[in-house]
Amino acid sequence: MTLSPERAPATAHTRRLSRTLYASAFCDDFVLLYPVYALLFSDTGLSVWQISSLFALWSLTGVVLEVPSGAWADATSRRRLLVLGPLLTAAGFALWVLVPSYGAFALGFVLWGAGGALGSGALEALVYDELDRDGAADRYARVMGRARAVGIAATMAAMGLAGPVFSWGGYQAVGAASVLVCLAGAAVATRFPERRTPPAGGGHWTATLRAGLAEARTDPSVCGALLLAPAVTSVWGALDEYTPLLVRDTGVAQEAVPWLLLVIWAGATAGSLLAGPAERLGPAGFAALLTGSALALAVGAAAGTPAALVLVALAFGGFQLATVLADARLQRRIEDTGRATLTSVAGLGTELGTLSAYAAYAATATAAGHGAAFAWSALPYLLTALVLLRAARTSAARAAAARARP
Repeated sequence: MTLSPERAPATAHTRRLSRTLYASAFCDDFVLLYPVYALLFSDTGLSVWQISSLFALWSLTGVVLEVPSGAWADATSRRRLLVLGPLLTAAGFALWVLVPSYGAFALGFVLWGAGGALGSGALEALVYDELDRDGAADRYARVMGRARAVGIAATMAAMGLAGPVFSWGGYQAVGAASVLVCLAGAAVATRFPERRTPPAGGGHWTATLRAGLAEARTDPSVCGALLLAPAVTSVWGALDEYTPLLVRDTGVAQEAVPWLLLVIWAGATAGSLLAGPAERLGPAGFAALLTGSALALAVGAAAGTPAALVLVALAFGGFQLATVLADARLQRRIEDTGRATLTSVAGLGTELGTLSAYAAYAATATAAGHGAAFAWSALPYLLTALVLLRAARTSAARAAAARARP
């Protein structure tokens, strides 16, 4: 275990950055369409295959735009992209409720995917650099962990409000509320401080991309951090979509499913809030975190009982915590000029890993059920923990050999 240095005191600038980040996180996830958009697609007459194709289009948009948008964020104002992203998402949601059809849904997902890609990488880079300029880079994990907790709380609040709003005004009401919160998110993003000066003339995103990838190739610590982030994030990010099915398979009544989902997401929220103290974890501690979370996931999912879902909640808390810590580790290792680019490269790895996890989950769940699919999903985390321990031992052996040389 390693200890972090004494934490720098918060400045007025740091507090403004944090408040803006938390408000932005809330607006990003307080979207009343989230719990009902699949129902909108079905009620419009789309088949299961058509709905699945929309989800695939959404993911592919993120895959295609993730890295170029990160390089663009390094070549221009990151705050500008954070303002533009919610506007694109708002346009997509408006299309869904104004002209509900397969074409409108597809275009909406492309706009939503593009909006998400613009913020991915740009947000983390802006927050880290602004904290670093205040000498408060050690606060990054704590601040981002709280922001993720705010986002999860906003999602749960949206789940609770979507039903009453839908009963009152149907899809038009939840759609209008979702568009308004996206517009509010764009307004909040204008409040992000940005003291960084983009390259003269705005630079060119392809040159920024080449420079960022060159850094990853030449610095093993950067490369390792780039691989760790998607290894930690992608699998449990895919499992998120299947938690209602896991809960229902425990035999509870349909109306009890949302309440048990709240238990699981309360665990993820707690994991986010622990990011600050847990930043002290070294490689061995990080490996232990992944191992404990993986075992809790496997046992909790395989048990198939409502009470065992508490273990799944603990696992999600551990994975959420590991996600924040892996991001903080990446930010510490990359340079300012390529920060958004390389963060987006990690995001691309996460997208590709998530797509693979979807396929593996579908095959396992079809053959053995949802509990077994969740349990087998613990295996990649055990392997990642093993790799971390082996790398830590190798580094320690090299350091000892270097000290022994005359």
